[in-house]
Amino acid sequence: MLELDRRDLFAVFSAFAVAVAGGEGAAQTPPRGRLTTEELSASRVIRFSELPVVKNDNGGVQRPVMSGTLPTGEFIEVHETVLPSGKAPHPPHHHPNSEWLFIQSGTLEYNDNGRIVTIGSGDIVFSASNVSHGLKNVGTTDATYIVFSVSKQSSAA
Repeated sequence: MLELDRRDLFAVFSAFAVAVAGGEGAAQTPPRGRLTTEELSASRVIRFSELPVVKNDNGGVQRPVMSGTLPTGEFIEVHETVLPSGKAPHPPHHHPNSEWLFIQSGTLEYNDNGRIVTIGSGDIVFSASNVSHGLKNVGTTDATYIVFSVSKQSSAA
């Protein structure tokens, strides 16, 4: 199996967003990753070194890559999270979007609707729409993962 580092995965996510959105455009990184539908109609390069770093209350950090509604109607959100040892990003929850977590480093416990699964570097987690899920770093070092989220938007969105 091909092993990808986090920069490779950002390139994959960027290519995915470009493939879905189509079009051509200038390279730029918007503040905190939020893009308009018009902006998501343009191709772009996203430099990891230029991503904003948002400090979380749990001591971790998040790097927003992009979020917004694609011209095809889906809302997407991509970010990287560094989660300190012993911490959770938030309590178990559920939401209408589907979510993929690409684990880059560390040892985590994934709460899949009450079933606890230990996961680590190279693992990929899929959280289905409206199914309860949660995450906790159970390792002795920071854990790093990339989140890709997609949902259907109502016409009012």
